[in-house]
Amino acid sequence: MNIDNTASQMRKGVLEFCILSVIKQGEAYPSDIIEKMKAANLNIFEGTLYPLLTRLKNAEFLTYRWVESNSGPPRKYFSLTEKGAAFYKELEATWNELANAVKTLSETEQQNSNNNFNS
Repeated sequence: MNIDNTASQMRKGVLEFCILSVIKQGEAYPSDIIEKMKAANLNIFEGTLYPLLTRLKNAEFLTYRWVESNSGPPRKYFSLTEKGAAFYKELEATWNELANAVKTLSETEQQNSNNNFNS
């Protein structure tokens, strides 16, 4: 098995949650989302981000507004809808449950390894 492929699949599974987490902090322009994700060591490309934003908008989790720009075309800023905020809460609960389960399992494995090593 290839660790890069497995790690990539794990990241893809949480992209929507991460994108919504950024937008939940306040209205966001796509390049701002990309920068915040990179700062968190989660690289995402425009070719991945834009289809996800469109899907989230079509599901009525996001809305956007156009803002005129002094240096080019108008910019589209995204924000959460009420439906999106509710969906985010569900994702957050699911993530916390999953993260706690993984932590419990990995700590149990570590404890078992330490006990076997010390025996």
